[in-house]
Amino acid sequence: MKRTIRAVAALSIVALGACAARPPLQNVSLQWTPSAAASSGAVEASRHKFSFETFKDVRQQPELIAENREKAIPRPVTTRDDVGAFVTNHIRQLFDRDGLTTVDSGGDVVVSGEVRQFFVEETDTYKASVVLHVKVRNSTGTTLWEGQVSGSASTFGRSYSMENYNQVLSDSIVDASATLLKDPDFRSALTKE
Repeated sequence: MKRTIRAVAALSIVALGACAARPPLQNVSLQWTPSAAASSGAVEASRHKFSFETFKDVRQQPELIAENREKAIPRPVTTRDDVGAFVTNHIRQLFDRDGLTTVDSGGDVVVSGEVRQFFVEETDTYKASVVLHVKVRNSTGTTLWEGQVSGSASTFGRSYSMENYNQVLSDSIVDASATLLKDPDFRSALTKE
């Protein structure tokens, strides 16, 4: 009887320890979960139809999207997803949300670019930063506008949580889209076209 009680107690302690240790966040799937609801500030009365080319992910480690740096040895977060496609799809979604017309192909304005940063640093908070180099051309290939836009977001939350990583990355994309659509040179280039 005593052996059985000890065995059950030992198994319970092992089970509790296993539950407490979080598995590594490796090859995770990115999820679109923005908390930011602010409008990006669409270009007023734009008559343009925007098409998008998939942004190229030019980061040195395209699989690395975050690190938990609460302890001496950082815990990385990696994804198996195409970050460039993820960013492109949601920038397009934000253009649609703000009243701009997007099309699958044949737009009179073509938006393309590079993902230069897409990362969350977690210490006592989650701090995300997205940096994009964006190029906007007309249908004949003439560059109308080109520049760098960035977005950032932060939040508190449970340690090493994919839910929080997804939220601040999504919010950073919302912020980067707002930066682009509010840029006076970007707006001016579209009104001249």
